[in-house]
Amino acid sequence: MRTAELLKILKRHGVFLLREGGRHSLYYSPLTGKKIPVSRHAREIPAGTALRILKDAGIDSE
Repeated sequence: MRTAELLKILKRHGVFLLREGGRHSLYYSPLTGKKIPVSRHAREIPAGTALRILKDAGIDSE
């Protein structure tokens, strides 16, 4: 999954950016109360990583 696609899904479900780091952006999910790091340097995010990010955000895989 491309990073841009994943970010669109996250934002559609209310996940928002907390801060930018060196190589990762830190997002917050109000559904789960978790902070979720998302890599900015990878164009493609491995499927397992993308599913884990969605799970941490409280989103069923789409």
